[in-house]
Amino acid sequence: MRRIDIAERRARLALRHHLAPGAVAADPAEAARGIVALHSTDPASVFLSLHARTSPSSVADIEHALYEERSLVRMLGMRRTIFVVPVELAAVVQASSTNAIAAAQRRRYTQIITDAGVGDGAWLKEVEEGAVRALAARGEATGAELSADEPRLRTQVLMAEGKPYEAKTNITTWVLFLLAAEGRIVRGRPRGSWISSQYRWSPIEVWLPGGMAEVPADEARAELVRRWLAAYGPGTAADVKWWTGWTGGQVKQALAAVGPVEVDLGGTTGLVLPGDAEPVAAAEPAVSLLPALDPTPMGWQERSWYLGEHGPALFDRSGNVGPTVWWDGRIVGGWAQRPSGEVVYRLLEDVGRDVAVAVEASAGRLTEWIGSVRVTPRFRTPLERELVA
Repeated sequence: MRRIDIAERRARLALRHHLAPGAVAADPAEAARGIVALHSTDPASVFLSLHARTSPSSVADIEHALYEERSLVRMLGMRRTIFVVPVELAAVVQASSTNAIAAAQRRRYTQIITDAGVGDGAWLKEVEEGAVRALAARGEATGAELSADEPRLRTQVLMAEGKPYEAKTNITTWVLFLLAAEGRIVRGRPRGSWISSQYRWSPIEVWLPGGMAEVPADEARAELVRRWLAAYGPGTAADVKWWTGWTGGQVKQALAAVGPVEVDLGGTTGLVLPGDAEPVAAAEPAVSLLPALDPTPMGWQERSWYLGEHGPALFDRSGNVGPTVWWDGRIVGGWAQRPSGEVVYRLLEDVGRDVAVAVEASAGRLTEWIGSVRVTPRFRTPLERELVA
């Protein structure tokens, strides 16, 4: 089998993830397609990830793609994570990943409200239908607004009864989670700035006329793996399993449907799409400042070929990456924004004077682009905390 060394893997990463000068995306939708899906657990990550890959780009450009052009949609997906995906991929993510999450969560919520004596599965669905009708009448709404129209959303359930941390919770969030996970409603424009996670809700038809298309789960999983290999290949079956959060059997079935080609990754068997094993020329080196939870550093389970020994400084204990500095397809440091607004960084290896100057210039441009907003990652990492302090 053909060998793909680390230098070529880094070149593929830089080119396909729009991090090389000649591979910058024309718009946010193209940038998102290049990395399949954008992590949206931290709303700021979406904007910073797209800014790093598009030119020119502004907050307004990204908001236009998200909320006016609606070429991107925010939804629950792989590993129970919120992503922003190109609209044409929404049905694939839904069928491959989200439907199973929704079914498991519905069983859990139904059991809780039944045990609490609040209602049963049929009652829960009645409340959901009331919320859907209220949302259709309003066009878009917050959870609080929908609760005013459908009072049963304010029903309270006692959680952790008898324990020191017992508390009552409204079922509003549960109902909206289920409706979104089942592809009936969607998170729209947030209340506040682009770093806010307090979203207004809209009917799914606003983003997808006709609603969420139904795709057989096995076909959806094969298509998602195909897209992952196009963007992240070469990778291993273990990488696919980690990125998707599927069972080993589901990964094996999807890979069999795709029929990838095996390559040698220096003693490990890697996988690429058929026809994608040809050599790739080196990419022009460039500096990139990627945000916390960016899809590129989170794209593989085995990361040594682009991360080196920097993991303890740049990842938290749960495996969430913080802001990173990239050069020539690999991580060379980390960055953070101080309360003053200044973007500061630390290089974790010797990259030479010219690269250090380029990193300094990139930090200055990012400080200007972020402007008056203050970005604090949802998951703090050791180096990010040190830089802020």
